[in-house]
Amino acid sequence: MVSANRRGSGPRSGAEHVDTPVFTPGPDGLAHLELILNGTYPLPGFMTRTEAEAVSRDARLPDGRPWPVPVILEVPEELSGADRLTLTDPEGAPLAGLSVTEHWRDQGGGHRLAGAVRLLRPPTYGVLRELRPSPAEVRAQRELEPSGRPLLAVVTDRPLHHRALHQIRAESQTLGRAYGEGERAEVLVLIDTGLEDEGMAPAVLAAEPLLPARTSFVVCTLPRTADRSRGALGGVWGPREVGLAAHVAAAYGATHMMAVTDGEGLDVERVMARRPPLTVLAPEPWRHSAAQGLWMPLTQVDPTEARAELTDAQVETELAHGRELPAWFTPARVGAELARLRPARTKRGLTLLFTGLSGSGKSTIARGVCDGIRRSGRSVTLLDGDVVRRMLSSELTFSREHRELNIRRIGYVASEITRHGGVTVCAPIAPYAAGRAEVRAMVEEFGDFFLVHVATPLEVCEARDRKGLYAKAREGKIPEFTGISDPYEEPQDADLVVDTEGITPEESVARVMAALREGGWLPDHDG
Repeated sequence: MVSANRRGSGPRSGAEHVDTPVFTPGPDGLAHLELILNGTYPLPGFMTRTEAEAVSRDARLPDGRPWPVPVILEVPEELSGADRLTLTDPEGAPLAGLSVTEHWRDQGGGHRLAGAVRLLRPPTYGVLRELRPSPAEVRAQRELEPSGRPLLAVVTDRPLHHRALHQIRAESQTLGRAYGEGERAEVLVLIDTGLEDEGMAPAVLAAEPLLPARTSFVVCTLPRTADRSRGALGGVWGPREVGLAAHVAAAYGATHMMAVTDGEGLDVERVMARRPPLTVLAPEPWRHSAAQGLWMPLTQVDPTEARAELTDAQVETELAHGRELPAWFTPARVGAELARLRPARTKRGLTLLFTGLSGSGKSTIARGVCDGIRRSGRSVTLLDGDVVRRMLSSELTFSREHRELNIRRIGYVASEITRHGGVTVCAPIAPYAAGRAEVRAMVEEFGDFFLVHVATPLEVCEARDRKGLYAKAREGKIPEFTGISDPYEEPQDADLVVDTEGITPEESVARVMAALREGGWLPDHDG
């Protein structure tokens, strides 16, 4: 969000500033900003080009200090010349004043601003705000009851199943042995989740009774670096992001850290080579012994009886079809919370996005699919491309910028319906891959996304041209017409491809309905 902040509400430094621009950073920018402002980062603000490039290249700042990831602020072109900004949260509340010392561009041409930030008011935006104390507050609380024992930070954005819980208890016991028989290190669970979405935090908190007695919880939001992909049940971490987690954990007073990942293949040596400020542990692998019905260190389990935990894909499949997770894999409390967070797909919000050329049959198929979904007993909303243009985007042109804005509006409406468990069927042309990806990201924060590419060839679409649009586009009367004078970027990530050439609309609808039933979003039979 960009706007002009008039007299009286901008950051001050001596003389009163007029027309200080106001800017809401993106998710990564907000994550960095909060970690700067609350003292987690030992940095005054956002990095210069020299600093960012040194960190990317060497995992060090120019002064030699180890640091794992660039801390950058991306801004739109119209703000690239600003000498100060007021940075706000997504609701417009001022968070910090930025004194710009450098404008620079990355290799992709993106605009960046560097400079120190000054706190204007403590943040109030974001989920689980009551679990977001500053590092100084956590350290002060520990100083009130000093034990002298190590503090093991467990950084996770995924549920704690039996394997991880056994590893945490074992590492806590090992670290505490130096302080007496039966002693354990204290444990701080750092739950990484977004500012707008609780993610897996409730499932992590559900494991509290199974963790060591002196365990506390803190919620924070780490930026999503290129090393890390995001799944429904947690992320896949790379060395840079584990390194960042180590710096965050150290700020909270931790002496040791372990990251809970989707497996046991974390390359701790690569992480430690970057000189993190604490010891990053590589927990001993554990397996479930099918014969004894116990989780045990891998070295104590007969290889023929060893059973690894379920993969994320297997967990998602079980949850999607409403099946209870097995007790050997996860505690009942965690399983119940996961079932609430990831309900069966028949109860989960869903957005279907139909994309294809004008005349491909998108709207016809979408209406038929809506009828079928309705008959199955689920509520459904149709966002047809032409109707949305009239009702939500009548002021927009067909420029690329406005087409992307139109798709963004559709995505926002669809994500809100998805958030509340409804089904949305969208049928715009959606010609650009970036716009479709943005809609997918918005929707998948709250539910499921299913992309259908109606891949009817251009010549067939043109032959069906009831409105005469292609003819006008060929004559130059309609500029920027998709497929003629403007590109259509075919999806590479479609969940289903339907070519309507040579088949009836009913057959196309049946293909989509069959895919939805097979995926578990609809009952096996219509109601």
